[in-house]
Amino acid sequence: MHIETPPTDKPYDKPEGERRGLIIVNTGDGKGKSTAAFGLALRAHGRHHVHGKAVKIFQFMKVPSARFGEHRMFEQLGIPIEGLGDGFSWKSQDLEHSAQLARMGWEKAKAAILSGDNFMVVLDELTYPLIYGWMPLDDVLQTLRDRPQDVHVVITGRRCPPEIIELADTVTEMTLVKHAFKAGIPAQRGIED
Repeated sequence: MHIETPPTDKPYDKPEGERRGLIIVNTGDGKGKSTAAFGLALRAHGRHHVHGKAVKIFQFMKVPSARFGEHRMFEQLGIPIEGLGDGFSWKSQDLEHSAQLARMGWEKAKAAILSGDNFMVVLDELTYPLIYGWMPLDDVLQTLRDRPQDVHVVITGRRCPPEIIELADTVTEMTLVKHAFKAGIPAQRGIED
């Protein structure tokens, strides 16, 4: 390991632009995309729920009845988190039904973005119904462009379409270095759920 001297000068100048809603994308094959988005949702809720602006989370691949750890905590905090799907595609009994759920879910998420009532809207696992061709990419792009100026949108999922990456303000690609699952360690309660 290389030892460094901590920086003593600020490594950047303060931006001069206006504050506005951002499009933030967490993509890549590494773990932590949704977790990072949930962290932003918590920060935004802590800052803005007192001012009447809400945070909403939509999960495109989770069932509405999902009760993972984050669902329990968000419920306690009063942050709406809504499953819009019927699980990942390999669990689906009817892919056309899965596609229909994604399209109906998108209409809900679109309304939440365009209403201007929300400070932040998280579109968790949005990339999957897009890359499966279940939802129109053009409508998503147009909604992101047409959203009220102060609405932040956070998008997660692997293989994010380049058109969204181009439009986004902040894009983070999570790189897989190691994952316990590949070493034969099963999913852990409280880590994966």
